Amino acid sequence: MPRILDVADDVRAEIGDEEADRLLAGESAPGAYDCTSCRTPGDSLHEHTSTVLFVGEETAVLAFAHAGCLPSQVVRVTEEQLQGAVASITASEASEAGVPQQAVLGVTSGLVLLDGELHPALVVEPTGPIARPGTTGPDDAFLPLLQEQGFAPVHEVGVVPQVLHGWSVLLAVGQLHAVLQPGPDGGSPVAWWQAHQPLQVTEGWRTAANKRQSVLVYAAPAGGIGRQPREDLLREALDKAAAQGLLVAAAMPLAGTHERAGPRYRPPA
Repeated sequence: MPRILDVADDVRAEIGDEEADRLLAGESAPGAYDCTSCRTPGDSLHEHTSTVLFVGEETAVLAFAHAGCLPSQVVRVTEEQLQGAVASITASEASEAGVPQQAVLGVTSGLVLLDGELHPALVVEPTGPIARPGTTGPDDAFLPLLQEQGFAPVHEVGVVPQVLHGWSVLLAVGQLHAVLQPGPDGGSPVAWWQAHQPLQVTEGWRTAANKRQSVLVYAAPAGGIGRQPREDLLREALDKAAAQGLLVAAAMPLAGTHERAGPRYRPPA
């Protein structure tokens, strides 16, 4: 069955017209996939999907992404980085085959309306239950763990969450890179969540983030929100999760720079 795929000209040039046509016809493209950018599930049969070709020194790997996360493109990487991409894709395929895999955090950006004003928000939802460190039981400890870190239960989405000191959202060159948490023993911040590839955000989201210099971070357990294609549906899902006691949140300052960094100094050879 044909897929809703974007195959950029540079991707087509690398893989050849025949393989590109086979992808578009559905002969060699998966229906379901894990987005190589946001790591949440996608479906090329029903969702606009980008083909992303990672090219190393000796090998190349074709991956798939939600069109809203990444455009179709060729990404030049080192062979070491390419092996990391292969490991990630292999893990996704093993998960589809029923092999247990460690849950990863999916992150969605959107604007939420609170007291008549738009706030930039991130919604975090794992792909499966999160066990407490040191345990292997089936219980999902995702929300309790976050509450222990300072996230507060949300009973009404219309109320702005309290600031969680020490945490921040890293936005650089207009792209979302990471959510940072305090380092051990008061050291430098470390990534609590880090994008596999920097995530694109909308101009409206960037404008709101620049204006407020903070981001609202909501979190729900696996299945609590789901992938919502529109912000109004995302808000409905947040309201429903809050009503069910399945939502925590915190406000975090913006830690990223919005200016493109200049060239790094290179000493003469």
